[in-house]
Amino acid sequence: MPDAIVVGAGPNGLVAANILADAGWQVDVLEGQPEPGGAVRSDRGVHPDYVHDVFSSFYPLAAASPAIGALDLERHGLRWSHAPTVLAHPMPDGRCATLHRGAAATCASLASAFGGADAEAWQRLSRLWDDLDPHLVRTLFTPFPPVRSGAAMAARLRAAGGLRALRFLTLPVRRLAQEEFTEPGAGLLLAGCVLHADLMPESVGSTAFGWLMAMLGQQVGWPVPVGGAAALTGALVRRLEALGGRVHCNAPVVEVVVRGGRALGVRTADGQAHPARRAVLADVPAPALYGALVGWEHLPPRMPADLRRFQWDFSTVKIDWALDGPIPWTAPAAAAAGTVHVGADMDELSDYAQQLTTGRLPRRPFLLLGQMTTADPARSPAGTESAWAYTHVPQTITDDLGPDAITGRWDPREAEAMAERIEQQVERFAPGFRTRIAARRILTPPLLQSLDPSLVGGAINGGTTALHQQLVFRPVPGTGRPETPVTGLYLASSSAHPGGGVHGACGANAARAALRSQRLLAGRVLSPGLAAAQRLLSGRREQPN
Repeated sequence: MPDAIVVGAGPNGLVAANILADAGWQVDVLEGQPEPGGAVRSDRGVHPDYVHDVFSSFYPLAAASPAIGALDLERHGLRWSHAPTVLAHPMPDGRCATLHRGAAATCASLASAFGGADAEAWQRLSRLWDDLDPHLVRTLFTPFPPVRSGAAMAARLRAAGGLRALRFLTLPVRRLAQEEFTEPGAGLLLAGCVLHADLMPESVGSTAFGWLMAMLGQQVGWPVPVGGAAALTGALVRRLEALGGRVHCNAPVVEVVVRGGRALGVRTADGQAHPARRAVLADVPAPALYGALVGWEHLPPRMPADLRRFQWDFSTVKIDWALDGPIPWTAPAAAAAGTVHVGADMDELSDYAQQLTTGRLPRRPFLLLGQMTTADPARSPAGTESAWAYTHVPQTITDDLGPDAITGRWDPREAEAMAERIEQQVERFAPGFRTRIAARRILTPPLLQSLDPSLVGGAINGGTTALHQQLVFRPVPGTGRPETPVTGLYLASSSAHPGGGVHGACGANAARAALRSQRLLAGRVLSPGLAAAQRLLSGRREQPN
């Protein structure tokens, strides 16, 4: 019998399993899909000569994560690669804002394209990051409330300007751009980063999210695993197996078995029982755990009403392209960037975000576009480009502001129409782009969910990033920690604090909570009732006296 069962072999589940194995626990990871990785996988499904990341691609949060960094995955085969430029935001007039590793390089590029005043303002934002580093990242990635790192963060905030620094972190990014910059480029770098999540440029606190992503890009880059995203998953699996852990694929879990308020193990779809001696950790969305894998009868009476209020983030449509040449950007500086934000100006970005919020499908979608061969030459033959772009779409479409009458059925006609709209947007900034497409793959929200059931409706962040579902409100009010109402059961997915992104913190927090609980129980004798329940789960009956 393993000490712990981890449900789901996504990055959070694999990080959790590794931490438990480091503590000497025997760990089994059960994954419903044919391969591990969750949303960290790659393949050659578009073209045999091209590697494409099926879901996520760039990993600044992984590079900065204390949880992943502590695993020393480079010893297990992981290698990182960087594009020459971290991020670019081309503009219709041919100018281009670029983000680089190192504040000096970013400031130089902004000074050249947009003037010295904006470069000086960017330098001030970079100095604030330096003032708060590393306590900000530690505060974000530890369970709420972050007592030790939070105290250090508060002290640094006071030293960095106190209320003025705190005001900066609460600003909408549009307002920040108005206050700090004279030209549009620097503000667009930050606003584009904000739109990685389901926030608006006018959202309170959107500056903090955009600034975090940009500053991480300057500090650690937005790296990619050499050879594809699956290399990150492979390193996590190899490390776990070297410690004696096991990953079982094609093993979908259908029930967390609860007796007397305690999680004793799980059952898989084939009816097999899998007992766990100490803990069950669930790397699944909160709505898939509460009321589904765990019946409502084992949960507080308020939980069903709270879960009905759980809000998903936006859906996603993604296209992977095998290109026979580089993208012909009108702004040459965009060619060296691993990630390109495609959207004309702040108003266009705000219109896009507002339309999504009201259920309308934008006519001009904002795109996140990845130039993967630029970031990692191993992804495709020399002179070609393995590329992708994704855009968010409403979970429920009430109106299509474009000409295609897309309803959200996402049948072949709607998928092709959306792909046409995305490619037209790229053509605005790179005329001739479509002539370089050798092959493509369209991933609609239902298809994304079929490939990874945790991406419900194509939502990639495990629930909205908005403040009303963060911190002690994630996934429901009164939580914010990995412990659940069921003893021995821990929420280890991005539905838990601190939320989406490949940083492993949700899994790490769950693993450490399980270890803490066992330390508190150390020396206690297993109660006869619990021992009997574990024997029942594993199929053994009581022997007569």
